[in-house]
Amino acid sequence: MAEPSSNSVHSIMDDVQGISLGVFLAGVGLHLLTTLGLITGQTAGIAVIISYLSGYSFGVVFFVVNLPFYVLAWRRLGRAFTIKSLVSVTLLSILTEIIPLGMVFTHLDPLLGALTFGALTGVALLVLFRHNGSLGGLGVVALLIQDTTGFRAGWVQLIFDLCLFGLAFFLFDPVLVMYSLLGAVVINLIIAINHRRDRYVAR
Repeated sequence: MAEPSSNSVHSIMDDVQGISLGVFLAGVGLHLLTTLGLITGQTAGIAVIISYLSGYSFGVVFFVVNLPFYVLAWRRLGRAFTIKSLVSVTLLSILTEIIPLGMVFTHLDPLLGALTFGALTGVALLVLFRHNGSLGGLGVVALLIQDTTGFRAGWVQLIFDLCLFGLAFFLFDPVLVMYSLLGAVVINLIIAINHRRDRYVAR
């Protein structure tokens, strides 16, 4: 296989704008999610549930929950991926504390909010993946499985989400969990359909 040309390699500025955009979209999406009292999947979903149950800030919980996955990322997916993921998670943890100060909703329909959250977060993750980064956690595991077995990252995440939402039905309002599940399905469909190494070669 031929080596990627210089045009297929992201520059530092490419990565800065890509990671910034991905984190910002994810931050807005998570603000919609928490405003509605919904949950999500993956590591962010675990952090949201812990935050709701404990009262601790989502940003702090999200950062801490991701820490163990950086060891796996460093060993199996490389230094660049790990550093970009750490930067992304740190920025998102900070941003989730800032966005609510400047974005307040007087009315937000749960169905529209769940769909918008799913679309924004799905695109955010897609952008981060295409700049060789992630929001850590289960996304690292999903990408590792995709790269080693060919089984799509989106499907890996969807399977985990189904298990997580099964547990959530026993902890939260089932109606809100159903809206949350809809948002998670949108996210994972976007990733499963659009994130393909054979179609996007830039690094």
